[in-house]
Amino acid sequence: MSKKALKVVVSVMLIAALIVSVFGLVQGNLTASASTQKTVKIKFLSNLPDRTSNQGKLEQMLIDSYMKANPNVKIEVEALQDEPYKQKFKVYVATNQMPDIFMVWGQPSFFLPVMKAGYAAEIKLDQIKGYGFKTSSLKDFMYNGKLYGLPRNTDFMVLYYNKGLFNKYKVKVPTTFNELLNAAKVFRKNGIAPIAINGKDKWILAILYQELVVKESGDQKLIYDAISKKSVSKNQILLKAAKDLVNLVNVGGFQDAFVAADYGAANNLFAQEKAAMYYMGSWEVGMAANPNFSESFKKNVDATYFPIISGGKGKKTDILAWHGGGYAVSASSKVKNEAMKLLLYMMHPTRWAKIGWQQGLVVPGQNWEKFMTGKETVLQKKLTQIFSSATSVSGTVWQDAFTPNFKTEAETLCQMLVAKAITPEKFLAKIEELAKLEVK
Repeated sequence: MSKKALKVVVSVMLIAALIVSVFGLVQGNLTASASTQKTVKIKFLSNLPDRTSNQGKLEQMLIDSYMKANPNVKIEVEALQDEPYKQKFKVYVATNQMPDIFMVWGQPSFFLPVMKAGYAAEIKLDQIKGYGFKTSSLKDFMYNGKLYGLPRNTDFMVLYYNKGLFNKYKVKVPTTFNELLNAAKVFRKNGIAPIAINGKDKWILAILYQELVVKESGDQKLIYDAISKKSVSKNQILLKAAKDLVNLVNVGGFQDAFVAADYGAANNLFAQEKAAMYYMGSWEVGMAANPNFSESFKKNVDATYFPIISGGKGKKTDILAWHGGGYAVSASSKVKNEAMKLLLYMMHPTRWAKIGWQQGLVVPGQNWEKFMTGKETVLQKKLTQIFSSATSVSGTVWQDAFTPNFKTEAETLCQMLVAKAITPEKFLAKIEELAKLEVK
């Protein structure tokens, strides 16, 4: 072999050896990196204990998807119903052991103290650029011009009803309050609960009272102004609305023992077709696709506006609507960056808004219209119609618009009103006293 040929062979061998060496080094580093990648644990506090339907299903789907894409991340979910959630949240605050991500109600009575006390981490606006949040949706998740949470949904109140029961008993779907009272009497006579409601939770009673105030007055600001000015007790419209609510109770408008019924009990009563109507928010849009409910129920469930009041000034299109539930990241989290990544991943419009809408699980707080397919459920179509035709909206509901203590006491007074423990006149007097103590 010539010297020239020998040099070529040696050179090739050296290059080959170098390639093997480098490849082995790189591969070893990658293997070492993968094997030593630190496990990140994220504690996630939710108010959605049902992980098989509606928002809870969507939340769990996205959490599972994130863990699959990030094998080193383990997400521990603690999910409780609303009232137990609030109590557990207080415990976490008191012990300074906040979960890494937690659900928040974007209302002054709940989230404002959380933001003021520095429990929530700031979310930069440029982090959610292009996320499609509706203009008004971020307002109650901000403090001093900074954003601390992201809303999940567009919340608004409707009257769900069972078409089959209305047809069976030849009852007209009510468009006026008097028709609602008459419908309640017919269903009562036939052993059907007229309206399912979770009176134990109290907040729904306060919202229903506001619904009646708006339908009587046509003025979304009336109840807020009366409370702010401490001029509640002499307001005749507020009194009339309180009497309307008591009248609905007097005709047996709700299920038996409704004051003791929690969210799940009321929801199940309606889903089992033992109640003709259900006063609840748009977040129950998933009932029409819930695998746990019967085909008969899913075929018959529908929704409509809350009825107007004859002689009242409110229109059916004056609705109670706000952006309530959402998520925040703990400012003191040891895995804050990873928790923020998870939040932004979940709330990306191609996930929460698109998947949630197209699977019939939520009415998002982001623009969902572009994700419509034409295959929407009856409830999706009806709720879209109700929201898009609104002539006025309430914003944060009245009991949530002030302090946490105002909320607690006002809701208790509403429960006392429907339980007939106090008169409508006494109810208003107590609300005024409360306003003087709590509202500055």
